[in-house]
Amino acid sequence: MLVEKIKEFLKSPFFSGGFPLKKIALSLLVIIIFFVIHRMVLIFIKSQSGSVKSKYRVRKVSAYLSSFSAFIIILFIWAEKLSQFVTIIGLFSAGLAVAMKDIIVDWIGWLFIILRRPFNIGDRVEVTGVKGDVVDIRTFQFSLLEVGNWVESDQSTGRVVHIPNRYVFSHHLVNYNNGFGFIWNEIPVLITFESNWAKAKNILSKIADEHSVHFSQEAKEALKKKMARFMIYYKYLNPKVYTTVKESGVLLTIRYLCKPKMRRVSEEEIWEEILRVFSEEPEISLAYPTYRVYSPFLEKKDED
Repeated sequence: MLVEKIKEFLKSPFFSGGFPLKKIALSLLVIIIFFVIHRMVLIFIKSQSGSVKSKYRVRKVSAYLSSFSAFIIILFIWAEKLSQFVTIIGLFSAGLAVAMKDIIVDWIGWLFIILRRPFNIGDRVEVTGVKGDVVDIRTFQFSLLEVGNWVESDQSTGRVVHIPNRYVFSHHLVNYNNGFGFIWNEIPVLITFESNWAKAKNILSKIADEHSVHFSQEAKEALKKKMARFMIYYKYLNPKVYTTVKESGVLLTIRYLCKPKMRRVSEEEIWEEILRVFSEEPEISLAYPTYRVYSPFLEKKDED
């Protein structure tokens, strides 16, 4: 019934003045139909149980298919012959290239992100000095849930930052998850010169082993899988403690592997263990900036 009414409407005198009016109406009809289909898909997805990530992917696929299908059908509506179709494509491309260069590059950037996958939803990335977790990828921009900035240790600020897709071509892009799933983190521990630094180093080594041994084994398995794609080679994946002398004491730096989003949690666990063990060791004291003043007057007073 609805189809018959649409056909009668298209044959009405309203369209007798020229074909562009009819093609405009058909184009709008195609857009409305695919919009309704997409909305129905969204309603269906919302009523289903499943993970947020899977629902997000289905929404994106529905949006892309609906837009692409409507675009192709509209092109055929406006091109009665193949030569006209090619001409329209040529004129359309030339006009966009001049007037909408940035938008075209954004769209090409979207294709690059979808096909080449420099990052995925959920990855932690850094671009143009902005660091965050990828929460959305659209045709012209991708969105990050910002971390860092005024918040320490890679915690979320709660802000969503939108970045044009063309930035994947013109700016450095750092992906925390795309290597082999782990990053190296370091915790500097400064103790006094009077402390038993060798004993302290041994304690820190044991603490690092306890808190990162499960990461090291998992990292070895992930590293084997990534060797075919990236030239990543680490001879040692186990944690290590390095010794350095600073002005205020002996610096013992713990270097260990952790997951990108677990850096602050791992630091907290290690520091709490360090504070607990050091409090029970009279030979070890944490250092802080100190000054030693020599005064001949005070020395002479002590002699008297």
